[in-house]
Amino acid sequence: MLEFATTNPGKIHEAREYLGAETVEQFDFDYTEVQGDDLDAVAAHGVREAHRATGEPVIVDDSGLFIDAFDGFPGPYSSYVEDRLGIERVWRLTKPEDDHSGAFETVIAYCDGDSFEATPEPVDRDERRGQDLAASERGGATTDEQVQGTELPVKLFWGRVPGQIVAPRGEGGFGFDPIFEHNGTTFAEMDTEAKNAISHRGRALAKFSEWVETTGRLE
Repeated sequence: MLEFATTNPGKIHEAREYLGAETVEQFDFDYTEVQGDDLDAVAAHGVREAHRATGEPVIVDDSGLFIDAFDGFPGPYSSYVEDRLGIERVWRLTKPEDDHSGAFETVIAYCDGDSFEATPEPVDRDERRGQDLAASERGGATTDEQVQGTELPVKLFWGRVPGQIVAPRGEGGFGFDPIFEHNGTTFAEMDTEAKNAISHRGRALAKFSEWVETTGRLE
């Protein structure tokens, strides 16, 4: 069984689509979301804290909206910015003459308390963001800091969906979904099935699912 540390039942539904309903259990755990400029570090900290709390194989995800005109902001600070400013204000901050391109990104972090072979790899945010959808096709990797020393090993998997920042449309989804348009439709205008099929989280989950199947990690 795999625990997914989240208070959002929608994330559980999406994870079960990729990993199976019998595989994923919600771990209703509000782990500490450290503030940092990188999704990877936030997710790695959260999954270690969650594993220490549950003692079981566990994943967490950290996601953000990266707006090109704002040099990637709000990125890892997306939840805070949404709470403080709201999506309407974020949209209004994007001037008509600005580049309206952006992307949703997700990092899935996995920890089970055991050691596993990982490929230490530096994390280059700018390079990943410039690779369009290629981030979802990368293998998971951990950094040297995550592999070595006394820290629990963590495996990371990335997903990314490019799009445009637009005036709010749609009643579905959550967070910044109403102002994020992909292929002419905002995430808030998509039904759950359509959104999950192309979402940044879904891309990361697909890569994680492939790794689990290949390694037999959860057997």
